[in-house]
Parts: sequence; C-alpha cells; structure tokens
Amino acid sequence: MDFVIRYRWLLGAIGLLVVSVGVVLWGGTRPGYDPYGWLVWGKLTIHWNLDTNGAPSWKPLAYVITVPLAVFGHYALWMWMVIAVAVSLAGPIFAWRIAFWLTESPPERRYASYAAGAFAAAAVLGIAPGVGLGVGYSHFIFSAQSDTMIVSLCLAAIDCHLCGRRRWAFWLWVLASLGRPEAWPFLGVYTVYVWRVIPSMRKWVLAGLALIPVLWFGIPAISAKSWFVAGNNALHSPRELHGSKLTGTIQRFHHLHAAPVWIAATIATILAFISVPPALLRHPREWWSRLPHRQRWTLILAAGALSWLVIEIAFVLHGWPGVPRYLFEPAGVVAVLAGIFVGRVILDLPSLIASRLSRPRIKPPLAARLGNWSALFVLAVLVVAMVPAARTALRSERLDLRHERARAMEINRLSTVVKRVGAARILACGQPDIEIGYQSVLAWYLGVKIGALYVSPTYNRLHPHALVKLLPLSNGWVVFSSHVTASSAPACRGLHFVYRS
Repeated sequence: MDFVIRYRWLLGAIGLLVVSVGVVLWGGTRPGYDPYGWLVWGKLTIHWNLDTNGAPSWKPLAYVITVPLAVFGHYALWMWMVIAVAVSLAGPIFAWRIAFWLTESPPERRYASYAAGAFAAAAVLGIAPGVGLGVGYSHFIFSAQSDTMIVSLCLAAIDCHLCGRRRWAFWLWVLASLGRPEAWPFLGVYTVYVWRVIPSMRKWVLAGLALIPVLWFGIPAISAKSWFVAGNNALHSPRELHGSKLTGTIQRFHHLHAAPVWIAATIATILAFISVPPALLRHPREWWSRLPHRQRWTLILAAGALSWLVIEIAFVLHGWPGVPRYLFEPAGVVAVLAGIFVGRVILDLPSLIASRLSRPRIKPPLAARLGNWSALFVLAVLVVAMVPAARTALRSERLDLRHERARAMEINRLSTVVKRVGAARILACGQPDIEIGYQSVLAWYLGVKIGALYVSPTYNRLHPHALVKLLPLSNGWVVFSSHVTASSAPACRGLHFVYRS
C-alpha cells in the first residue's frame, strides 16, 4: 500500500496510458487533418526539411511531441494517438479533482465532494457546440486533436496550484501556452506570482518564458515565409464569424454547455460573491481577505473563464476565426463551477432548509429530513434537466464516431494503395493530386510537405506538369496519371491502379 501511495501519480499515468490504448483500439478512428500535418512536421524535421507554410497552422505544442516520436517511423502515428487521448482524458480527472477540493466537505460527508467531482467530469466530457453547430468533445479525443489536450493542461495547472505544486503548475501553463496564445496572459500572471513566491525558480521561469517566442516565432522564421505564419494562416478563415463578432463569440461560448450547467455555474459564482456581508464591499481588500478559500477560488475560476472569453473576442475582432473549440478551456472551468454548485447543494442546502423549518410545530429530526429531501430534489431537477441535452449529444457523438470509423477505413485503403503503387513511383511521375481532406494523410505516407500536394490550376496552366490523381471510390481508391508531359511520360507509363476491399 505504501508503494501505491508513494508512486500514485506514476501508477495513475501508466493506468491512463493503458486505458488510452484501449480507447484507441476500440474507437478504430484516425487523427484529424491537423494531427497528420503535425506528424509530417516531425518526419520532415528529422530529415532537415521542415516547412511550416500553409496548413495546418503552426502549433509548437504538437511539434515538441511529434519530433521525438518521428524517430519511431510509422509507429509515431499510434504513439501520438495514445498520448493525445491520454492527455485529453486527464481533463475530466483534473476537473473532478478541482471540484472535489473546492467543495471542502468534512470527512463524514465526503460524498458531497465525490458528487461534485463526478458532475464536473461529466460536464467536461459533455462540452458540445450544440445541434448543427459542430462536433462535440469526444470527436476531438478520438481524432487526436490538441484542443482537448490543452483543456487538460489548464485544469492540471489549476489543480497543481491548489495542491501546492507551484513548479508543476508553472510548466503546465508553459505547455498550454505552446498550444494556444489565449493562455499567454494566464502564464504571465502566474509568472509574476511564482517570481515573488519562489525566488529559487526564477532562472527556470526565464527559461520557460523564453520557450514561448522561440517556438512560436523562431522556428517559423527559419521554416516559413513569415515568422508570424500561424497568425497569417488564421486570417480570412472560412469559419470566420459573420455579423456581430462580439455576440457571435459569446453565443459560441454559450452553446458549449446545456442551460442547467450554466445555471449551476452562475449560482455557484453568485453565492461565492455574496457570502460576505455587503458592508465589506466598500473595502475590497478586507472583503477579499475575509473570503473563505473555496469561495475565493470559485471567483478566481469564474474570472479566469470570463477573461479567456474576452481574449477570444479580441482575437475574433482582429480577424481570427474564434471557432468553438478555442473556447473549450473556459468551458472546462465552467464545468468545474457547476460541480462546485452540486457539492454545495449537498452540504449547505439541508442545514439551510432545516434551520428555516425548525419551528415549534416542526421537530428538528423532521426538519433535517426535509432539508435532505430538498437537496435531493434540487439535484434530481438538475440531472433530469440535463437528460435531453445528454441524449442529443450522445446521438450526435454516435453518428460522428460512425463517420470517423468510415474515414479510418478510407485512410487504411489509401495507405495500402501507397504501399502497393510505391511512394517513389508516384512522386517520380508527377505532383500528387488528392482532395483536400486527405492531403495531410497522403503527405504523411509519402513523406513530403503538405504544400507539395496543393494543385493550382492556374500554375499548372502556366507551367504544365504531370499530375497523379488519387480518387476515393465507394470501397477503395483509383490512381492514375493526368496532364502527362513528354518529359514525364516514361515515369508515368502504366500508372493506373484500382484498389477495392
């Protein structure tokens, strides 16, 4: 038992990796468009041929993982999926832990903290843009995206701070800042805190801060046309908001949770704010110092979520798309706040109701029972109100998983085609031409940059060259040469391959 307690974090990480392997195998999906592009970055880097122009948009967090994985060859694909799923699944766990700690239930009523954590974890997994507005949280887990990973990093940083692990919290904010620029201000605030509280860590703080500009701008400066390639690629996105960018961004954020979650989180925040006598509001410092730890952190979390939203609104006004997944991080914090509400209902509502009902005609035992029933009633209403949204989300996720498994089958067939035809023969004939949704996948299997697969009709008209078209069939692929020139004719001769499975 001492061994388990001593190495609980290591054992937990190993267990999470094992579960992630099972999820990857059961899901039967493949990474999305961007993760294949990140894997291409890693492969090109170890061959000293990195090119970050074009899609996917530059993200240092993915890069620092895929480069060391690239030395494992084609196994890097599976290793990335397992790592991405493991980190993403840690998000609900850290949400559970934060809600658990901030409920602050006594040992004899620890069940309140467990209920708070369970609701927070479920609310994180239930994040979804709403019907018809996009895919839900599990889509990004099964497709090995980085967005759910960054949610986990942010929640883990908060949890580590609450547990007194300040150094871990700082480096987790650094990693989150390598994934999304919205995290930079939070890293800045935490840097000031760590600089003052832990002087011995200052050299590491400087090193961590130096990583941000080096990885975000330094690598693109030597591998792209512009050091600001990530920002340039994000401009004029087809997913950019039209109409009011302010209200549009707020609506996107609002749609990430069902109404009961928002109501619970709002009530938790309001209760934390009004818990101190109103007279102290005239003296903010005294009011803040009088706040209990739980309520103080409830307000900090609410302010953090609101700050992330304000930053995203600023980005959208600048011209960047502000898609819903960029707001997953504050949505994760909202889930924690809703969990805190559940915990406080269990702890505080029974005694509050009992004290109000304790009159000469109502004996204390009966008043206590009525208080407990009131808490159960509130929780039952909350859970029942979540059912329609949960059913809709589950139906949507089931359909999305079916679609992703069909896509995985297409990718497996494409891999077989590349192996049978030969990457060298395809490239010798001409420029591969495949629909955009499979460009990063084909680039991974061919070992070329994604930009090499962008076919421009205008450029091809001015500079005629052979194309190797790869077209999906109902259950396979067909490969054939097109626009063959005299110089490319020998290499393209007989290049026609149909694969069905």
